[in-house]
Amino acid sequence: MTIRLAQEKDISQIDKLLLQVNAVHNNGRPDLFKVGEKKYTDTELKEILSNAQTPVLVAVDEQDNIMGYAFCIFQQHLDSHIMTDIKTLYIDDLCVDEQQRGKFVGRELYDAVIIFAQEHQCYNVTLNVWSFNHSAIKFYEKCGLKPQKVGMEIIL
Repeated sequence: MTIRLAQEKDISQIDKLLLQVNAVHNNGRPDLFKVGEKKYTDTELKEILSNAQTPVLVAVDEQDNIMGYAFCIFQQHLDSHIMTDIKTLYIDDLCVDEQQRGKFVGRELYDAVIIFAQEHQCYNVTLNVWSFNHSAIKFYEKCGLKPQKVGMEIIL
């Protein structure tokens, strides 16, 4: 397995994983997530992949087939009157192909994100996870992440 930055040629493979992620979200919260949709259009993906502030790491096999991805976003609140100027690497989305789960692809991707963040002098790595996604929560806890804040709702 190799982990590298995603390229425009990867979009069709990334699309398949985006659909898998949406299926997980739709199963957990059908009131919020539409069936059969993707988080990003191909046009949006091209913009993301060309922007140094939104790096996407992919785990690929020997044939360059994508086994998983990590969409990331650099965040920094420069000159805020309340927030410090720390640089954060936010994991916007991490997905391992359904057929590759249990093979440590997610852990390899996560570890690569940590190294990438360190190389870019980030203070921390953050992410959000839906409370219904128990397997993701368990995975992130095994990686050493701890809750930073909690989002709450009431459905009316």
